[in-house]
Amino acid sequence: MTIKYVPEPFRIKMVERIKMLTREERIEKIKEAKYNLFNLKAEDVYIDLLTDSGTNAMSDYQWAGIMRGDEAYAGGRSYFNLVENAQEIFGYKYIQPVHQGRAAEKVLFPLMLTEGKIAISNMFFDTTRAHVELAGARAVDCVVKEAGNPSVRAPFKGNMDVERLEKIINEHGKEKVGLIVMTITNNSAGGQPVSVKNIREVSAIAKKYGIPLCIDAARYAENAYFIKQREEEFKNKSIKEIIKEVFSYADAFTMSAKKDAIVNMGGLIGIKESAELYQKIKANTICFEGFTTYGGLSGRELESLAIGLTEGLDENYLRYRIGQIEYLASILDDHGIAYQAPVGGHGLFIDAQAMFPHIPYNEFPGQALAIELYIEAGIRSCDIGSYMLGNDPDTKEQLKSEFEFTRLAIPRRVYTQAHFDIMADALIEIKKRAASVNGYRITWEPPVLRHFQASLEPINK
Repeated sequence: MTIKYVPEPFRIKMVERIKMLTREERIEKIKEAKYNLFNLKAEDVYIDLLTDSGTNAMSDYQWAGIMRGDEAYAGGRSYFNLVENAQEIFGYKYIQPVHQGRAAEKVLFPLMLTEGKIAISNMFFDTTRAHVELAGARAVDCVVKEAGNPSVRAPFKGNMDVERLEKIINEHGKEKVGLIVMTITNNSAGGQPVSVKNIREVSAIAKKYGIPLCIDAARYAENAYFIKQREEEFKNKSIKEIIKEVFSYADAFTMSAKKDAIVNMGGLIGIKESAELYQKIKANTICFEGFTTYGGLSGRELESLAIGLTEGLDENYLRYRIGQIEYLASILDDHGIAYQAPVGGHGLFIDAQAMFPHIPYNEFPGQALAIELYIEAGIRSCDIGSYMLGNDPDTKEQLKSEFEFTRLAIPRRVYTQAHFDIMADALIEIKKRAASVNGYRITWEPPVLRHFQASLEPINK
């Protein structure tokens, strides 16, 4: 039964015109893009769900903040506004701005990971995994088993498998484990939340073996909202109180602020108390990002980020944000379209393997569904499956993902109920002709993060 759409807790003050190509035009455009949705021009996309990163609509307060941004090279007012706000929210002593999340990983990870070491996570996303490997280490996923079954409606499918985590540490030896990473929410597992109970347990294991614990905090506010809704201990706690609790168990965090801070560019590194590590981070920031008090960002971006960190914690906004996705999911339930259930925080992860059981993992069902969505309705989405996972860094063989998802990542404060109805209608139409959809093969790929650049062609059977 379709649930009621949650009304927007804001008014629209400015609009951006978008165009819609014909079906024939879209078929030609995706062919020209070599069946890689990253190669499409944005103007040829009607509803852009490729990512929720940096695609958000900023508020009037944020735009006003842009006018107030202090563009000083060193020690600008906007830097101190950001640091003070972040310190208050997260409870960490040291805050370092960078230009986005992967920059935070580039700055921090080489200080903790070297050749021969491993990093363990509840699940690494693509760029995080790449930065682990670029540091010479290897990434090991350790998500709970229920995450592997999209139809199982467990409340915290993003959790770390604690028993397996300790087993991996003992198998490799604690000296080989450079870092434990908790991704909140767990993007690759379908935007699924992580409980405070699980974070406590992982923290205890990290302390037991003397291994640093880092939070990948891109969607920390959405995760806190799920905790409030689903974890009994925190039902009467505020979002800010929950965040303080979550971050108290880690030693550091990296953040793409382009998600839950509702900005178009920005990132953060947080260090709880290690002055020695912070000094090394500052040195790397100067080398890679610019001076420490701007970290690759303009003053106006620092100012809008300081404001967005607070706006992203508003409970009415978070209720609307998650409610949009629950509305879409309820329509799909009525038509038997499988997804990673219950819904994630930042999007809906359609079970492409269930949609196309005849397409094997090495012909990329998640990518096939993403292409069909563009052809059907001009919707751009992306594969979260074997195509994104890539090849084993040692054997170069195609890896098999635990999931074959097509992610509909929802930009914040951008699309209306009518757009969500179009998303649902497109998936319903594709399901009707699912048996006729074929897979794809890669004709060219780069060695790292291939899905951003690879060329593909359809497999005609």
